[in-house]
Amino acid sequence: MADDWPADWDRLVQGIGCPMCEQGRPERTPYGVLLRAGKHTDAYLQRADVRPGYSLVVWRGRHVTEPTELTDDEAAAYWADVLAVARGLIAYYRPLKMNYETLGNSLPHLHTHLVPRYREDPAPGRPFPLGQAVPDLPDEQVEREAAAVRALLR
Repeated sequence: MADDWPADWDRLVQGIGCPMCEQGRPERTPYGVLLRAGKHTDAYLQRADVRPGYSLVVWRGRHVTEPTELTDDEAAAYWADVLAVARGLIAYYRPLKMNYETLGNSLPHLHTHLVPRYREDPAPGRPFPLGQAVPDLPDEQVEREAAAVRALLR
């Protein structure tokens, strides 16, 4: 049933078979291109044409599912990385608003979606409707935009 939790939820929560843990720290994933490699996080500009600048910041320390599982120092580093990436995205894309969504409902590994919001928006004043099937952006566009944002993050 489509409305069920993933069948391997309990194993994923423990980090067993977690795709985000198993992928290491690649420069490219099937979903995005590296924007920033921090001490504890990696940030990826997403290929999915959700919104210009749609990105993920992924915790790369030990497997955790919730920010409450981080030590105070880890939490400070995680949120500092999220904000640094958001600042670069805001500087480049100039959205009206940035949404920060730390979900993990389909993959229980700590990560935050950065969703820029623009005047042309499918849900102004409401949460962005993630989870819709959207096409991928052309590779050359993702690479070009990622390079521009990386330059701002230096």
